Amino acid sequence: QVQLVESGGGLVQAGGSLRLSCAASRLTFSTYAMGWFRQAPGKERDFVAAIKWSGDRTAYADSVKGRFTISRDNAKNTVYLQMNSLKPEDTAVYLCAAASYGSTSSSPYAYSYWGQGTQVTVTS
Repeated sequence: QVQLVESGGGLVQAGGSLRLSCAASRLTFSTYAMGWFRQAPGKERDFVAAIKWSGDRTAYADSVKGRFTISRDNAKNTVYLQMNSLKPEDTAVYLCAAASYGSTSSSPYAYSYWGQGTQVTVTS
């Protein structure tokens, strides 16, 4: 079955950076759009960023524009999320997801496969 495995989370001070990775297996990665979402305790799952299968279109939540960058390496079946200038409100579990239709979407319902998530904690 399809597997998405996130890594790179951790504890960082405000203003710091982290780079998340999501390694995919058992799917034709280069045909899937990939997204990052985050979920804080007691809150809904929020869209963070997405990237088209080809990598030439991206989308971001307003709250992370200019600070986060999504990218992908289809040869490595991996999508990345570079997070800079982190804020305490960025604290959440970050999940990657795959959408078979190939383009970008901010709706979690567009995504067929999900990883287990990686915890990001930003201290003030």
